[in-house]
Amino acid sequence: MSSYTTTLNLLFFYMTWSTLVWSHSPLRVEIFGTAAFRLAFFVIPSVVFFLFDVLTPSAAVVVKEHGEAGLPGGRKRFKLRLKEFKIAGWSLLNLGLALFTQATLEWLFTRVLRVRSAIKVSASLPTPWTILQDIFTGFLFREGLTYTMHRYALHHPSSYLTKLHREWYHDLSLPFPLTAHYDHPLVYLAHRFVPTYLPAMLLRFHMLTFLLYTAAVSVEETFAYSGYTFMPTSFFLGGIARRNEEHMIYLGEGNFGPWGILDWILGTSIGVTDIEEDVRNEAHDHQLGQKVRQAMDANARKVHVDTLRRNGRKR
Repeated sequence: MSSYTTTLNLLFFYMTWSTLVWSHSPLRVEIFGTAAFRLAFFVIPSVVFFLFDVLTPSAAVVVKEHGEAGLPGGRKRFKLRLKEFKIAGWSLLNLGLALFTQATLEWLFTRVLRVRSAIKVSASLPTPWTILQDIFTGFLFREGLTYTMHRYALHHPSSYLTKLHREWYHDLSLPFPLTAHYDHPLVYLAHRFVPTYLPAMLLRFHMLTFLLYTAAVSVEETFAYSGYTFMPTSFFLGGIARRNEEHMIYLGEGNFGPWGILDWILGTSIGVTDIEEDVRNEAHDHQLGQKVRQAMDANARKVHVDTLRRNGRKR
């Protein structure tokens, strides 16, 4: 029965996807699809987190890794300045700039140069193995490009972008919601857009693969730059968040890649945010979760026994 239901769901999805592809231009499918996934997995949750920090700082400070210093207003949590809202506004504008740049590139490829699109938009569906393989390879490319751009273009003494990056992004003391996309627009394109979009373009992702890839990147950016102590997984997102915080605290002396792989290999890791530390933190969180569940189970058994005893005495 479950196999029959799965087949029907896949058939329905294929029919819906085929109808969408056949009824709209590839450029429209790519841009509107990318915008929808960015909106769902980054903009909406990040705006909610930002408003939570701004409107209820007393509650937000409890779940901040660095306490009051991690709030949008810093230690002056009840004296928000226009600066914090400008940061949020620039972040959203940069995200719009990335979508515009993506649309411009696709228009140049398909309408001017008359070559195939960067992202493959077709009615055929990729296999699950192809999707996973492409996403994994894309993230590896993204790690290498981000590290290279960040270290040699944004933190090199002779680079023009270094000054802009220092005056914009490194003017922040700590990350808070929406700051994943905050920087000077030129720096943003070099540091965020190029390392994210170029792997998908070189590997020519299928549109469905690209949407899942975009969702994964968006979730990473949402949580890793939120400043919160809770993460869906401490090993990946928690490690990325800690490395980014150390990068800001030490004013860009290291931790140039999001995953920390190249930092670990090339000796540019700073603080205590290496891969071994991520593994220990993940193991600690796992053990802590087990202990909490065991304590809750033991407490439930104790309450059950006490209830039985009281009922026995009443009889």
